[in-house]
Amino acid sequence: MENTTSVLPLVCKIIHIPEKSSFLPHLQPTVNVLASVIEPKDANTLVRKLNKIAPLENLQHVKRVQKKSIDGGKPQLSLLLCMTVGNDGGDDCMPYEILELVKSYQLSTFITKVCKYAATSKEEWDEQCKLWPTSYHPPTYNISGITGFSEEESQSVVGFMRHTINLSTSSIGQVVNAAVIVDPSTKQVIASACDQVISSASLANGVSKEGSCSNYLENLKASNLENQQMSLLDGSISEFKPITHNVACVHPWQCALQNSGCWHPLRHAAIVAIENSAARDLQLFPDHKALSPLKRQKIEESGFQSNGHSYQSLKPYLCTGYDIYLAWEPCAMCAMALVHQRVRRIFFSSPNSSVGALGSVHRLQGERSLNHHYAVFRVVLPEEVFRNKVVDGKTSGSG
Repeated sequence: MENTTSVLPLVCKIIHIPEKSSFLPHLQPTVNVLASVIEPKDANTLVRKLNKIAPLENLQHVKRVQKKSIDGGKPQLSLLLCMTVGNDGGDDCMPYEILELVKSYQLSTFITKVCKYAATSKEEWDEQCKLWPTSYHPPTYNISGITGFSEEESQSVVGFMRHTINLSTSSIGQVVNAAVIVDPSTKQVIASACDQVISSASLANGVSKEGSCSNYLENLKASNLENQQMSLLDGSISEFKPITHNVACVHPWQCALQNSGCWHPLRHAAIVAIENSAARDLQLFPDHKALSPLKRQKIEESGFQSNGHSYQSLKPYLCTGYDIYLAWEPCAMCAMALVHQRVRRIFFSSPNSSVGALGSVHRLQGERSLNHHYAVFRVVLPEEVFRNKVVDGKTSGSG
């Protein structure tokens, strides 16, 4: 289950892919706990005692007290005592300290269920609380889009994704992956690229060395292109293997099936786009050293100027703060490269059910051991976008 969906005209959707996989409401794992109805006046005392003798170490998201309204709106409090070790709720299923507390306060115990894991979305949290109250902590990092996009932001995201799809479906009548790196503060394209797993020997036959696919629309067969674009819209890889076999992130081992002299296995679209971004920085800032975000912030706060250049003109540090748009969900290699580049947000159009690293198979964005985390979104485009692209291809081909 994904969350935070922004809906646009023509059924465009921007869906946030959370750090951890969500469970369907009726499939959330549960555990049995021992609880009891208590007198409201005893609540604070009992909670303090239980936190000492039976802390909820593996259920920290579960609240101790459940409050309900019964006859005439009268409040009823139920207290979670501990996890059960039996199925009958008898004396043998509770620790000695809990048993003494039950006897001392003359509690009538019962067994109930609570959700085993913390909620990863508000929708999941709402369902959990129907069983027993839990806590929900939304993402604390400040990345715009996680809590929704404004109309202007949504239009910008969809526009860049359309541009990415155009690149991915413009490579001599076959689908490849495409990557577009964007500076969201200026809405400027920093670099773009397509898959370059084909070597220079094959590039001589018509594929651009620079990764630009835009000059090959006249070579497209419109009927073939339409089928391929529908595969991007549908996102189902298994049904379109013959069409998508050249998408490097979908079939990363495809190079092993080809002549070794004609393939380079590592030049996926995201990798080439990163390389192009670095080349751009060297060209625009030949005499400047890249500064880490912390040093950059210190210079910004001090208003320091060096050699007539303000902090705004300093060489960017890798791809810090940039967004990247991909036609297909990246593989683990590309996703990890984007971690090292300090990318801020990743947008992709089609899921990658074979080796996708950002939701379909793995969720690298939720790996706590990494020293950088980005936000991930899927952009679902309407069928009209692809059909219009087919019309454009036919027009270019007939011109």
